[in-house]
Parts: sequence; C-alpha cells; structure tokens
Amino acid sequence: MTSDRGGRRALVVAHEPDGRACQVETRLLQRGWKVDNHIVTLDYERPDDPEPWPDWSDYDLVLPMGSIRSLTAKEKISSWIHTEADLVREAHAADIAMLGVCFGGQLIAEALGGSVEKAPTPEIGWYRIEPFNDVPIGPGPWFQWHEDRFHPPPDAEVLAINESGVQLFRIGRAVGTQFHPEVDLAHVVGFLTGADPGYLAKVGVDPHAMVAELELHEARNIAQCHVLVDWFLDDVAAFDAAM
Repeated sequence: MTSDRGGRRALVVAHEPDGRACQVETRLLQRGWKVDNHIVTLDYERPDDPEPWPDWSDYDLVLPMGSIRSLTAKEKISSWIHTEADLVREAHAADIAMLGVCFGGQLIAEALGGSVEKAPTPEIGWYRIEPFNDVPIGPGPWFQWHEDRFHPPPDAEVLAINESGVQLFRIGRAVGTQFHPEVDLAHVVGFLTGADPGYLAKVGVDPHAMVAELELHEARNIAQCHVLVDWFLDDVAAFDAAM
C-alpha cells in the first residue's frame, strides 16, 4: 500500500446524519485524502426534504452510504432519489470512482442496470460471506443491517456472496457492498441511541447484545475495513497507477 498524498478528494454521501463513512473515512484520511461529507436529509421526520447536491465532478471518489430508507419505496424519497441515481450514472460515465455501502451499493446496482428487491430474510448482525475471483478481503464476519438486497448489473463482476445473495460486486471503477464495512462501536451506539425502540423490537434487535458483539468484533472489523479500502483504492480504482 502506498500513500495517496496529492490532494485527492472524496465525497461521502450520508443519507441521514448517522450514516457517515466512519472507518472507511478514517482509512481515507490516513492515506492523505481530503474528505467532505454531504448529508442528504437532516431531519428523520422529513425524509423527502433534501439538502442541495454538491457537484460530484469536483471529486475523485464518491461514497454513497447506507440509509434507513428503501429503494423499494421510492415514493417516500422521490424528491432526491431519482436525482441521486442520475448522479451515479453520470459519475460512472465520467469514470469517477464510487464505493457504495448497503443502500449506496443497492443504488449503484439499480442505477447501472441491476435491481433491488425485498430480501427473503433481513440480515441484522454479523454474517460471513464467501469472497472469490481473488478479491483480497476476508470472509468476515461482516456487519449487516438490511431488509433489501441487490441484483448487480448484468455486466458487473460478482466478488462475494452468501446465503442471502450477492454481497460484493464491481463494475468498472465502482464497487457495491451489501454489508457495512465502516462500522465501529461509536457508530453503532449512536445509531441505537437514536433508534425507535419499537422498530428495534420489531426487527429483533437487543441493543445491549448488539453493543456487546460490537465490542468483540470492533478491532478485527476495523482492520478488515481498512483492507477493503486499500483494495478498492489500489486495485479497483487504481489511483496509484493514474499518478
């Protein structure tokens, strides 16, 4: 791994205030990147009230992150989701690197010709995946929190699967993950603190048990997240080769 010193800029697209890139951003900063954050919606009670979009062409890398919203219910976010899909297509056509996580990975998949549907069974917690095609990330377990799943574009390369479906794909300089590589303890505690207890009970989440599991997995997950970011920057987006 080499340093990316040289003024490269990344845009994190956080769809809600607690949807930031966390350890993905940490690794980018360690490698010398400048990282800006754009929060699409600031008020959880107003999901269709977006902030103005920045110009994605100003960035070398765009990272659409997760969301509590669903691409199977676009009517609830219609004022911004179609615009973001257009931005994904424009960025891909302009060869801007993209790393999409969970909702962000689903968005890249759908915008570039794939699809998104309700998963037969939600995945919430730690799940192992099966990487292949020489992708150098491990089987995890990786943290998951999703009720939808993606089908990658027909010309995408599938790089990891599990029983639920595709977990990782690549198309050009874009990668989508179904899992959440970015999580750390502070991130999950913050989300659980603000989450509706009724929703957590509905999906079977015990906040205390989830925090205890995160404490066990955090150090290993940070390491595997940084490996994934290095692989993406060096092998997929090939930033060093472009210097």
